[in-house]
Amino acid sequence: MERISKEVKERVMDAVSGDYEISWDNPSKLLKKKSEIKKGRISRARGARFELKVRENLEAQKWIMDKWTNNLDLEEDKIVKAKRKYNPFMKLMVIGTGFPDFIAFKKTNKKNYDVIGVEVKMNGILSKIEKEKCRWYLKNEIFSKILIAKKGEKRGEIEYIDFKERYGE
Repeated sequence: MERISKEVKERVMDAVSGDYEISWDNPSKLLKKKSEIKKGRISRARGARFELKVRENLEAQKWIMDKWTNNLDLEEDKIVKAKRKYNPFMKLMVIGTGFPDFIAFKKTNKKNYDVIGVEVKMNGILSKIEKEKCRWYLKNEIFSKILIAKKGEKRGEIEYIDFKERYGE
């Protein structure tokens, strides 16, 4: 076993104690910037607050809302239960990470309900995989339509975009 020189040890300690933090969840990148960790924490909190606001807004419009805890496996072409997210120390972080975020029901007449999926995005932009999943849900008639909720121009405003209108089918 080699001895570590004093200079190398000091450089490592400066990096760890200063702007960086050791993270064991990704072995290829052990050091993470503390400022980036803080940004991620703030961003997740803002997203969660916006998601709650969207839910309250749709409930005020007489929609019955629930968290969608399923996901779509495109390789197997079927709906599967969403996996839970854990941190490296096996602490549960998030229970339902399904796509879309919510399922909403609204009675249209005595026998029929309108069933929609709601995906909450701060900027309103879906990834390529999310677009494929939306197309699959609509093609297989899981949802009658999928709404994308995004922040509006004015403060506190929520804008809803119909997936079919924006991206086509």
